[in-house]
Amino acid sequence: MASILVTGGAGYIGSHTVRLLASQGRKIVVLDNLVYGHRDAIVDEAVELVTGDIGDRDLVRGLFAKHKFEAVVHFAAYAYVGESVTDPLKYYRNNTAEPLVLLEAMQEFGCKVFVFSSTCATYGVPTALPIVEANPQNPINPYGRSKLMLEWVLADCGHAWGLRSACLRYFNASGSSSDGKIGEDHDPESHLIPRVLMAITGEIDQIEVFGTDYDTPDGTCIRDYIHVDDLADAHAKALDYLSGGGESFQCNLGTGVGVSVKEIIDAVEEVTGKTVPLRYGPRRPGDPAMLVAEPSRAKTLLGWEAAHKDVRDMVRSAWAWISGPNNGRFKA
Repeated sequence: MASILVTGGAGYIGSHTVRLLASQGRKIVVLDNLVYGHRDAIVDEAVELVTGDIGDRDLVRGLFAKHKFEAVVHFAAYAYVGESVTDPLKYYRNNTAEPLVLLEAMQEFGCKVFVFSSTCATYGVPTALPIVEANPQNPINPYGRSKLMLEWVLADCGHAWGLRSACLRYFNASGSSSDGKIGEDHDPESHLIPRVLMAITGEIDQIEVFGTDYDTPDGTCIRDYIHVDDLADAHAKALDYLSGGGESFQCNLGTGVGVSVKEIIDAVEEVTGKTVPLRYGPRRPGDPAMLVAEPSRAKTLLGWEAAHKDVRDMVRSAWAWISGPNNGRFKA
């Protein structure tokens, strides 16, 4: 059986996808430098974990020579928007430049299937809602630009040497595995749901709500939260689509359902039975009032649709991970 290379497969979304792909009987090799990933997030013993950087040309070429990969699923990236503003070169190097080494190896060894973990941040401030794939892509930070640049590179490689790619533009990834064995463990943690739960457990003092005067029903920002297990399923389906001869495509991955910050807090209080300590502050610069996906292209092309559309399901799974035996943390 031909192998699949998963870069960044020890990270949050990557590890959930690796687990699903391995459960389907696929032969998986993970390449991860473990800067943000976790060795313990690779729970299937049949998965080979190689520690290293995607920009290490000798390492990458050696892996391709050994395994004859039929496809690459690419997660390896830095994803802190604020940091990308203060240290843009870190993001352009890691998110845009180093993947070129990966693509050069693919071209050399004849591997022509690439599933890319992109982001709705490539759209910037939306010109219309819900966001469709044809919306203008005008990212407002280096993180979003670094991802968009790689989307352009993939398109050019498609024209030049027949690479077939899937650019999967995530909205707000959330939740943890349904059995609580793996979950979200970032340091620092910037995502809303785990931070609200951390306020519940006392790991942080309180949650701050940035802005209550947006043009939304309750005045707080609205986002489209997508369960990590649904994201994993979309990657598996994209891999099958391209491996079966499907042409390159871009699609949104979201539920199409907008949830406000206050609704997240209400859901956490309902699920945990605890009161969230919080305070209200001013808006953060650059936060759009609403970001909601129009996800029908993924259904049309891949037969994919989010199975978890009730945000309480996402909160329950995240709470099971955070309140479980590992307290929401991997040991390694």
